[in-house]
Amino acid sequence: MLQELSIKDFAIIPTLDLSFENGMTVLTGETGAGKSIIIDAVGLLVGGRSSVDYIRDGTKKATLQGLFSVDVKAAVLPALEEYGVELDDNQVLISREIHQNGRNVIRINGVMINGTGLKKIGRHLVDIHGQNEHQELMKVERHEFLLDQFAQNDVVPILVQYQQAYDDYQKYFKLYQQRKADEQAFAQRLDMLTFQVNELQEADLKVNEEALLNQEYQELSNFQDVLEALSTAYEALAGDWEGNGLEVISRSVTALEGIEELSSRYQSLTEMVRGAYFELQEAASDALSVRDGLEFDAERLNEVTERLNLINTLENKYGTDIPEVLSYQAKIEGELAEMTVNGSTLSDLKQQMLAAKKAAQKLADQLTQLRKVAAIELTKAIHQQLADLFMEKAVFSVNITPTKNLQTMGQDQIEFYIQTNPGESAKPLAKIASGGELSRMMLAMKTIFAHDQGVTSIVFDEVDTGVSGRVAQAIANKIAKIASYSQVLTITHLPQVAAVADQHLYIEKKIIKQRTVTSVQQLDQQGRIDELARMLSGDQLTDAARANARDLLNKS
Repeated sequence: MLQELSIKDFAIIPTLDLSFENGMTVLTGETGAGKSIIIDAVGLLVGGRSSVDYIRDGTKKATLQGLFSVDVKAAVLPALEEYGVELDDNQVLISREIHQNGRNVIRINGVMINGTGLKKIGRHLVDIHGQNEHQELMKVERHEFLLDQFAQNDVVPILVQYQQAYDDYQKYFKLYQQRKADEQAFAQRLDMLTFQVNELQEADLKVNEEALLNQEYQELSNFQDVLEALSTAYEALAGDWEGNGLEVISRSVTALEGIEELSSRYQSLTEMVRGAYFELQEAASDALSVRDGLEFDAERLNEVTERLNLINTLENKYGTDIPEVLSYQAKIEGELAEMTVNGSTLSDLKQQMLAAKKAAQKLADQLTQLRKVAAIELTKAIHQQLADLFMEKAVFSVNITPTKNLQTMGQDQIEFYIQTNPGESAKPLAKIASGGELSRMMLAMKTIFAHDQGVTSIVFDEVDTGVSGRVAQAIANKIAKIASYSQVLTITHLPQVAAVADQHLYIEKKIIKQRTVTSVQQLDQQGRIDELARMLSGDQLTDAARANARDLLNKS
């Protein structure tokens, strides 16, 4: 439910803070006092379209805040989770700023969110119905959803199965149509992808092998140069000739050892030359070992050369390096798998498509039968509600006709029809002309559907227009019934509706410092009597009008 509403610099409201109670809250006041402005503010908080025209003249921005309480099973919870909003003590705080440059800043429990997210979350919090807007109940495309919701325990499980089957059918249908439209191009593409995949799979490229092969190639292709260099190095260091490198350095070591005790400088020099001797001795040994272990492998050189040529060819065709070639390979393997569909031909694919359609059709037929049963039950429920609203002669019906093709929700075109007067033909509900009849039809359906829709608050903005007398009292009773399981905010000019409210807010427009402002007053018992008397008789508050108002309150 909506607990708190804060408005600042919005239209003709400089600042306003309201607290709402559970049950039914009624807003009354003179025409133009600002009742609908308050409802507009609520609408913007739950995703309504904003405009800079809402910003109060002379200010930079309009600020709205609303605090909602929700229970642990509320329908809004998945939407909050989707946008990363956590509940704070089972409360949802929505704030919205509308700036002069058109920028909107929206936060829910401190989390920044866009307008799409606000609308998705808000539709679970508040359901607003106005006398001139096209209510959800009046939209033909919503009738199927409402019927399914009425019988959701039976319909929804089958609908989920159907939609999976329908998706499978659509997949095969699209593949079949694509292949049939250009079978030659499909075959050419299939052949090309098959060749490329086979070529790349046979190559069996490895990510780091090119660098390793290049290194091996350099060693194999320069074998003679390597052998000669190692031989020359060894001969120079330790070859069988007088005065080789090690022998010369050995004589240096011997000479220096004779003077190393004379000075620390000589000792350091001796150690340096001695260390060089041992290192060169080890290097000579390594050079000999490596040289003797070398063996030229012409066959391996040919293998490496051919492998590098293959890699170079594939890189020229499919990418600049092996990782890029492998990425392309993965992509075309996926495309080939999708095109082949288990290796099916055009004829095979057609059979798969028809089998998928048959499975979806079977579930669609089940949905149709379930909806026909639900339509009978809904018709009974609607007739009971209409009788309570003095439309006992009206005949409501659910028209279910098959669509030409399977669709996302099945194969049913569903539309609500109504016959308001005996002898007249039934007409689509959306085309009912009478405002009073439209109000009562909407309330009848809302009484049935509102509880299951899971919204925390329902707003009625003068939906009782065009009725009076006993019908007005019946509408009042219906709204009160809805308020027994969902918070209701309603704007009304009917004293019968105002009398059944749990909370009565009086909206008044004043001129303060040559500026128009809207103020709100919560009426006590005497204030309610005076306001109901005004609604009954006009501005002249007579004792008789107050007595009628008091009697109306007592009966309510």
